Amino acid sequence: MRIKYLYQLLLSHVSILILAFFIIISLFSHFVKDFAYQNKVDELSSYAQQITSELNGRDLDLRRLYPYQDMLKTRETRFIIFDEHQRPYFFPDDMPPREKLKNKEWHMLKQGKTVQIRAEMNRFNTEGLEVSLVAKPLFINDQFKGAVLLVSPVRGVEQMISQVNRYMFYAIISTLIITILLSWLLSKLHVKRIQTLRDATGKVASGDYDISLKNSGGDEIGMLASDFNTMAHNLKQSREQIDRLEKRRRQFIADVSHELRTPLTTINGLVEGLNSNTIPEKDKEKCFSLISEETKRMLRLVKENLDYEKIRSQQIKLDKLSLPLIEVFEIIKEHLNQQAEEKQNRLRIQVEAGVKVFADYDRLIQILVNITKNSIQFTQNGDITLRGYEGYKETIIEIEDTGIGISKEEIEHIWERFYKADVSRTNTAYGEYGLGLSIVKQLVELHKGTIDINSEKGQGTTFTIRLPLNTKNE
Repeated sequence: MRIKYLYQLLLSHVSILILAFFIIISLFSHFVKDFAYQNKVDELSSYAQQITSELNGRDLDLRRLYPYQDMLKTRETRFIIFDEHQRPYFFPDDMPPREKLKNKEWHMLKQGKTVQIRAEMNRFNTEGLEVSLVAKPLFINDQFKGAVLLVSPVRGVEQMISQVNRYMFYAIISTLIITILLSWLLSKLHVKRIQTLRDATGKVASGDYDISLKNSGGDEIGMLASDFNTMAHNLKQSREQIDRLEKRRRQFIADVSHELRTPLTTINGLVEGLNSNTIPEKDKEKCFSLISEETKRMLRLVKENLDYEKIRSQQIKLDKLSLPLIEVFEIIKEHLNQQAEEKQNRLRIQVEAGVKVFADYDRLIQILVNITKNSIQFTQNGDITLRGYEGYKETIIEIEDTGIGISKEEIEHIWERFYKADVSRTNTAYGEYGLGLSIVKQLVELHKGTIDINSEKGQGTTFTIRLPLNTKNE
């Protein structure tokens, strides 16, 4: 059987309140009863002390007891004086002299102890009422001569407790009504907040992440709402990222299909022409050269994808060495100088001869080639500078160009796979597929380094790479 949370809260609040009142009433009734009995015993003990003080240490003069007898009679308290053999010789007229103390009680009196009984039923013909009694020993010249017994019925205790319970019952009813009203309001508030969370969760489950809950307090439900907002925000960002990646993946597939179709069509046409001898002999060498270039173009596409997957899955093992940075720059310049000259660009090197870099040679070349190609691609009749210097336990490499620059929006996505800052890159010979900079970032991170980009539209771009030096041999 399902019980709504609202009723669970109400039931728990009311149950706790009733239990608390039950415990309070029980304890209070016990306290009142004990207090009344103890108060009666203390009163009788006081009178017994006064009477024994009159009799102890001197001859028994019963005339001194009459004032006490009259006074105690008005308080419904009677007393008896026993001799050393427990024979009553002074008692009220209506007190039967046949009643005696118990042997155990009489033995305590002989030892000089006071007997106190807070409540006992049907003793000394008190018609079913509880009585309190106090007995004190009498000593004359240090000899036991008997005892003084005071008996008084305890009246009104049950009536007082009953009246207290009645008032407590009224208090319980009033408090229960107030508690139920307050609990109902608070429970409705909490249930409403929980229902809001349920509704929001249902929307998220259906794919609607554009939702935000109001933080209605600093309690656990408020913290849960805050955590829910964080979760929904993260899910929304993840979905947007997945959508972007899916869009780029589709664009990548379209680009790859286009790139593969063009060289394959060219190669197929040239091969058919060669097989049918429709191509003149003088043009055959040019045909073989075109076939070779288009084949290399397709191989670059396959190689870039394989490289990215290997790097992403950390299947590449680096063989890092301390390399002279100027020699690495010279190799990059020699490899890409022709491509730079085709766009009227100038490759410059700024590095001191003693600067070294601790890296895997092949992968460092791959990093610098990719970035330098990117700079050449977006620079026309400008300068591309390869700069290097040593920092604190690191080598800093900067590749700066004076090209068209990159906007802030594009910088945020420049390292993502398949991303192309300019769609015109699809038709260029270098970096066609939007994988180059993704591979660069992965390789730099494999070297435990960092790479940053600083660029403004029309102001050029600077890539900054920081690679840690080999400190183990120092």
